[in-house]
Amino acid sequence: MKLKKLNEQVVVITGASSGIGLVTARLAAKEGARLVLAARSEDALRQLTDEITQAGGRATYVVADVSSQDDVRRIAAAAQATFGGYDTWVNNAGASIYGKLEQVPIEDMRKVFETNFWGLVYGSLEAAKHLRSKGGAIINVGSILSDVTAILQTIYSASKHAVKGFNDGLRMELEMDGAPVSVTLIQPSSIDTPYTIHAKNYMEREAKHGPPAYAPDTVARAIIHACTTPERDIVVGGGGRAFIGMKRWTPVLFDQYMEKAFVHQEKADYAPRPLNQNGLDHAAGKLKERGNYPGHTRETSFYTEAITTGSPALRTALLAGAGVALAAWLGRAATKKPAQPGPDNRRYGRYS
Repeated sequence: MKLKKLNEQVVVITGASSGIGLVTARLAAKEGARLVLAARSEDALRQLTDEITQAGGRATYVVADVSSQDDVRRIAAAAQATFGGYDTWVNNAGASIYGKLEQVPIEDMRKVFETNFWGLVYGSLEAAKHLRSKGGAIINVGSILSDVTAILQTIYSASKHAVKGFNDGLRMELEMDGAPVSVTLIQPSSIDTPYTIHAKNYMEREAKHGPPAYAPDTVARAIIHACTTPERDIVVGGGGRAFIGMKRWTPVLFDQYMEKAFVHQEKADYAPRPLNQNGLDHAAGKLKERGNYPGHTRETSFYTEAITTGSPALRTALLAGAGVALAAWLGRAATKKPAQPGPDNRRYGRYS
């Protein structure tokens, strides 16, 4: 199938007010796409829309909670009313929880699935109905946690596992029907976005990403690539690809790494925010691209750039060898004692 050039497209983006969605919207606007932006925070959406239009772009916004199918239908209706339809639908909205399963209320678990899974299902089915005759792309933002499980992020991981299963089934059914629709799963590694700040946190310390962490721009570039180039899936970050390879080939070692090292790496060295300050129960309300990652944020991913622009032979070599490069490091990390909290990492920081 052949997808339109980005400057000829109307692109719908959910979760557009922060993190990956925000960076993707800004990048797509610079490339000339017309945008339909959706999130729960009207102030943030209005500010972003004004920013894009004042720079010469075209955008509209819809205040919507994707856990409501009626809200998702309103997003599609706004795209139809404003631009006469759309060419790409990006399901990016998401929410998360940190904490042991026995500590997390079932109600909160359901909320995560309502947003991460059902919101994506509603958006995908709405997009498939619109695109199956005219062609276009459905881009679903999953995670490397669609293939592995991060300890203390089990419900989020489970929701992203479900996303991958749905994504694969939707792609096969559209292919079976001969519909000219590309269905892509984007699988980010740890990304320095407000994800950790917005998550509902039942841990004794503030949540943070485990290393290595990448800039949200790396994911945005992968999404923009998938808008114009049919792809089955794109893993963003070689570190994430290594995690997937390690889980597949050495699952016991991966479990040990999670239990002995990663469980400490995803905790900051300061107290958590009040439990009621979270993005699961409330809209974030602010345009914010980056989060609280205290280390060096990788602004590019050689691995992801190579698999989206390189030759088939290079892709095969990278896929075969990605897990080997970090296997020794992960093995050492699984047996290494966690570092003691330092005095210089006790505040939120933005690193670029």
